[in-house]
Amino acid sequence: MKELDLTQGSVPKVLLQFALPFLIANVLQALYGGADLFVVGQYDDAASVAGVAIGSQVMQTITGIILGLTTGTTILIAMNTGAKDDRKVAATIGTSVYFFAVVGVVLTLIMVGLHEHIARLMHTPPEAMADTLHYILICSVGIPFIMGYNVVCGILRGLGDSKSPLYFVGIACVINIGVDFLLVGGLGMRAAGAATATVLSQGISFLAALWFLHRRGFHFSFGWKDIRLDKLLSKRIVTLGAPIALQDALINISFLLITVIVNQMGVIASASLGVVEKLIVFAMLPPTAIAAAVATMTAQNYGAGLVPRMRLCLRSGIGMALVFGVSVCVYAQFLPETLTGIFTNDPAVVTMAADYLRGYSIDCIMVSFVFCINSYFSGQGNSWFPMIHSMIATFLFRIPLSYLAGQLDQTDLVLMGYAPPLSTLVSLLICLWYLRINRRKLERMMARGR
Repeated sequence: MKELDLTQGSVPKVLLQFALPFLIANVLQALYGGADLFVVGQYDDAASVAGVAIGSQVMQTITGIILGLTTGTTILIAMNTGAKDDRKVAATIGTSVYFFAVVGVVLTLIMVGLHEHIARLMHTPPEAMADTLHYILICSVGIPFIMGYNVVCGILRGLGDSKSPLYFVGIACVINIGVDFLLVGGLGMRAAGAATATVLSQGISFLAALWFLHRRGFHFSFGWKDIRLDKLLSKRIVTLGAPIALQDALINISFLLITVIVNQMGVIASASLGVVEKLIVFAMLPPTAIAAAVATMTAQNYGAGLVPRMRLCLRSGIGMALVFGVSVCVYAQFLPETLTGIFTNDPAVVTMAADYLRGYSIDCIMVSFVFCINSYFSGQGNSWFPMIHSMIATFLFRIPLSYLAGQLDQTDLVLMGYAPPLSTLVSLLICLWYLRINRRKLERMMARGR
């Protein structure tokens, strides 16, 4: 595998080179996730669209938890890679494989057992209940594949290889889209067909990633003896990954709570929310990919003690993310129907979703700052601060503002669209304050020669 040394070379160039495969992989992953909603929207009614949208929100929460936990592996591997400690890298990989295999099984059993209860907690509209249940249950069976794929990709990215994961998600994208059209369009399986296509594509992608890792190996010694649970390393992985997982989980739970609020406004509003959330997933891909690259690059340079390079990495990441964020926001202000019409042919859904998107798209600018700053802190091993300020913004601002907007106007989602950027603004202000504190900490670190 080709690994980048993120402690050498031009920072903007190396960051872009490392982030680009991240971005393409995320786009492909969102494509095969969005394919479910797109295909169902072309062949089925609003109830089926709402079922897939609600089920996707639930599974997105689970995926966020998995991704957050495995990010702990990525950061720890990157730190040890920067410090040139190959034995610690090998031990971290072995512990991660063992630990996440157990977590995957447990999480699958929980979701399969509680899928009906979860659908009811979502206040799913009665006409969309059957589709929602089918989608959540079938996708829950595929959780071990999601876990395995993210562990393998987390290992590769921690080592500086962001290209290989791109190939695996490309395989999943092609398979999912093809099987979606076959099962939903050809066989009329509605949400169940979309979920089956997703699980099948995830399974094949994971097996391909596993085969690649086995075939190519590492630049250091690694064998079956390394696959064991090291308590200290597993604790470190959880310490780094759990705050990120909890942060993602709480944010996605806030999405679920907002979905509950909107579901009570009817199936058109529910479908509209689902369409916009899917669009926002695509819009957030560039800042998310760039932020992920910032985290890994910061971690390697932190391990090597290169503080000025870390700061330049943060500034470069924010600048790159803003290019995409501003572009999406401007487009959504003038031509939102061209975007919301991608996922549905229902005129009422297209119009209501467009009104919601105008306000929501402003968040694409705000997160360009917050995502990169969060990753900058996480790359230094500080995952708790991003979690804390995200909780403050989400539960003290975003959810209350969304609820208030829903109470003020239950006929559309216009006001509710401004809740996300306002809550992210709160996060940004807290981040700017904490950056000053972090700067003093890094200066002390440099003075000690670390």
